[in-house]
Amino acid sequence: MRRRKIILAATAALAAPSIARGQEILKSSKANYRLVTLARDLEQPWSIAFLPDGRILVTERPGRLRMFANGRLERAPLGGVPKVYARGQGGLLDVCLHPQFATNRVLYLSYAAEGSGGATTHVARAELGDGALRSVTTIFRALPDAGGGLHFGSRIAFDRAGLMYVTTGERYQRDRAQDLTVLNGKVLRLKDDGSVPSDNPFVGRSDARPEIFTWGHRNPQGLAMHPETGRMWECEHGPRGGDELNLLKAGANYGWPRATYGVDYSGAIISPYKSLPGMEDPVRYWVPSISPCGLCFYTGDRFPGWKGSVFTGALSNLALFRIELDGERYRGEERLLVDRLPYIRDVRQGPDGLLYLVTHADDGGLFRIEPA
Repeated sequence: MRRRKIILAATAALAAPSIARGQEILKSSKANYRLVTLARDLEQPWSIAFLPDGRILVTERPGRLRMFANGRLERAPLGGVPKVYARGQGGLLDVCLHPQFATNRVLYLSYAAEGSGGATTHVARAELGDGALRSVTTIFRALPDAGGGLHFGSRIAFDRAGLMYVTTGERYQRDRAQDLTVLNGKVLRLKDDGSVPSDNPFVGRSDARPEIFTWGHRNPQGLAMHPETGRMWECEHGPRGGDELNLLKAGANYGWPRATYGVDYSGAIISPYKSLPGMEDPVRYWVPSISPCGLCFYTGDRFPGWKGSVFTGALSNLALFRIELDGERYRGEERLLVDRLPYIRDVRQGPDGLLYLVTHADDGGLFRIEPA
């Protein structure tokens, strides 16, 4: 009964009056839909999370955590957000609720912050209070630090066992992705307090960090658990070509930079190999690049033809990609919202069964996709 009340409250809150409801009917191969503008005046929004009462948290890369409630964006950002390194691709990035948020009010933020050797990806754990975060504690830092403002990764997702997965970019230093003694260019698996599960694949090895779940990643920008299998999927940016959608397997090496479908931005060859023994091939790769951001498995009933699809924003294509899978194999895809929005940085399914997006721009926005 309590769960039903939470869902009804969330659905009612999300149905509050919108700023601008799109009148144009947009068509895809399996659904007609409309695009609804919920909020504007967001500065480079990066991620969204749905609270049980229907409010929506939105991160802004310069370092603000905003609240969308009762059909509008609250003017004042939440207090207590850690200081961030908001240069290049760094800043305040993902927001993710604890699986028991409804009772413990705990959430997680990923962000870039400076240390003695430069900047790197951090994860903070906090409690959501009225208008501010409380008990903010940094529980993870992707050492070593590095100079520059590129490739922080920074997506967070939980599995069915309540374990937390965190993606880290290789900080534009390719060899770090193949180095098991550093935490850059990896997907990490942690307990909810930042400690290491005893069954992680590299626990007990002196030549590897125990936090590592998978390695050989460039800049992972999407992470989601498959709703039926419980397995984790990830998408990442290649260089010029070679973006990937991957099914994560414990201890597996995903190749970067020793195996890639991409080339350097100059056109120079990075590796002569697209595939190598002992390394996982992507489920789907893209040449040319689409720059996939955010990852969402659609499980709702509002778009029956989209059920089971994977959605990701495509920064380079100015589109939303809908990907169809046949089990764990790629079957096909289509592009939605082509050239209708600037860079789609995150896509999520709301508790109402609709899709929500944020666009990464100085005048970014929060949008909803509804059936037409």
